[in-house]
Amino acid sequence: MKNRNILGLFLLTALTLSSCKKTKKTVVKKATKSYTIDAKTTTINWIAYKTTDKVPVKGKFTKITLNQEKAATPIEALNSVKFSIPVASIFTKDTIRDAKLVKFFFEKMINTNNITGSFDLKNDNTGSLLLTMNGITKQLPVTFVIKDQLVTIDGTLNLDNWQAQAALSALNIACKDLHTGKDGISKTWSEVKIEATTYLKVE
Repeated sequence: MKNRNILGLFLLTALTLSSCKKTKKTVVKKATKSYTIDAKTTTINWIAYKTTDKVPVKGKFTKITLNQEKAATPIEALNSVKFSIPVASIFTKDTIRDAKLVKFFFEKMINTNNITGSFDLKNDNTGSLLLTMNGITKQLPVTFVIKDQLVTIDGTLNLDNWQAQAALSALNIACKDLHTGKDGISKTWSEVKIEATTYLKVE
């Protein structure tokens, strides 16, 4: 009887070991995502102001070139971007105004056929643009929101920080009548509101 018990225990152990050898561990690999920005879905809108009543003038840039890397998170994707905006792509629904903005504003600046820059965004929805214009590179504080794949970035640019007073004065002279309010004063504000939107590509 004792021998039978020992034999049974041996067979059970052998079957258990055999079963363990046949069991393969299944390793589940987590799918990794990568994020980039598509220039085709990127828009750069701006609002400038004229007259002492601060009448808004709206416009946008229709072209942008992006140099970037794939990233593991949306913020890393944005921070990897270097952008270049040709000023000739300015669009305000008024071709005469567009031509004046290029000739009497941007062409009065140093090396400003393109506005270039990069992002430095933080996890608390704040950050800055490192913006180069008129031969000067300065930080422009911004806030941003990421909702699903849509990114919206807002900031207010003070042209004085880029020493654009001469260009602004030349534009004001060229547009004197149009920038004169009811008080008879012609004014072009140095403040420009910026809003950029883009969709993140996920792969």
